[in-house]
Amino acid sequence: MRSLNFSPLLTEGEAPILASGSFDGSIRLWDINQGTCFKVLDGHTDWVWSVAFSPDGNILASCSNDLSIRLWHVRDGICLKILQGHISGTRTLAFSPDGRFLASGGDDQEVRLWDVQTGNCLNVLQDHTGWVWSVAFSPDGQLLVSGGADRQVRLWDIQTGNCINRLQGHTGWVSSVSFSPDGQVLASGSQDRTIKLWDVKTADCLKTLRADRLYEGMNIRGVRGLTTAQQATLKALGAVET
Repeated sequence: MRSLNFSPLLTEGEAPILASGSFDGSIRLWDINQGTCFKVLDGHTDWVWSVAFSPDGNILASCSNDLSIRLWHVRDGICLKILQGHISGTRTLAFSPDGRFLASGGDDQEVRLWDVQTGNCLNVLQDHTGWVWSVAFSPDGQLLVSGGADRQVRLWDIQTGNCINRLQGHTGWVSSVSFSPDGQVLASGSQDRTIKLWDVKTADCLKTLRADRLYEGMNIRGVRGLTTAQQATLKALGAVET
């Protein structure tokens, strides 16, 4: 299983649908109350990297290593559209808050903006120099954020397609990005083991969050019986020698 996403809750008391995308190329829709799969969406011919529901819950988007993005009608499981344009695997998807647009990011270092109704690619956003791992719209739908293997976070103006800010500071791939509910703060998560919080307006890094490593603060000075490689491993996991 590669990706999971819950449908939005549109009616009080309604149980959400859970969608899953898998390495076998299939997408499954699950009734979480019954614990059963009630629909299998077949069409992709390679790994499914990401699945995302539209804000109204009627459409499910999926992207795959087969270079396609598919839009599915959730109720009957029909594939409504196949979006093609990325020249290598597509890893991440996000719907705009109003459901009109879909953003995608891929191994081709591009972010693409799609018209959901027509399936047309509206803009190709190019500035990353590595795989694009994550995309997200701001709550007002005016901005898009992307994070990638080039260790940078980029903010885009949806109307113009311009990159308006490059947020630098991570030392590893940026694999996840998200806006706060008020759109004022952006969070980015990286393989450098940190989460950074950014001021959207100024692009300043407000705070860096770092979880303690497994042996954080453990003093191994004078400990006997450790090889050089074992000492290096413990230090990488937070041990100190003081």
